[in-house]
Amino acid sequence: MLDALPSPTRSLDDLNREERAFTFAHFTCEHAWVIGNILRNALRTADCPAIIHISLSSSQTLFHSPSMPGCMPDDEAQTRRKAATVLRWGHSTWYLHCKFSGDERRFGENYGLAVDERAKYSLEGGGYPVFVKGLEGVAAAVVISGLDGEQAHMVLLKALEEYRELRNDFRSPMRSMTVK
Repeated sequence: MLDALPSPTRSLDDLNREERAFTFAHFTCEHAWVIGNILRNALRTADCPAIIHISLSSSQTLFHSPSMPGCMPDDEAQTRRKAATVLRWGHSTWYLHCKFSGDERRFGENYGLAVDERAKYSLEGGGYPVFVKGLEGVAAAVVISGLDGEQAHMVLLKALEEYRELRNDFRSPMRSMTVK
């Protein structure tokens, strides 16, 4: 199933546009829970062990779950690295991977990171920013760890597209009573 996903674009302009297009009016625990469960169900269906993590820029965790048993302990460290990268630079880890051709040394030199500080960040795909209208910068990070970088990026994109369709087509019974 995951092998059927297309390869992600490597165009920085397209990636930037793609990231900015997914902006919320607000972002709550409910949003994180739905996105996290879409990801978990997709990964379980594909029989693919990974860690799914969604956190706010304040480092508050909204969703954290393995897709299924079998995740390696070092995936936790990679999860933190991907979230830190997204929250600091405001782009997906795939965007930064493409910008620096996966060269973490060049990435670190470009941003003036000390050698030990570079270990806090990751250029491997699987980290994605969440933006909120009226809020400067990234509001949250959605992270998948345990998959190949390209695959992780495409799984995130597909899950966010599915969430967007659900969000746009869903009309809450309470909303119909309050909106005329």
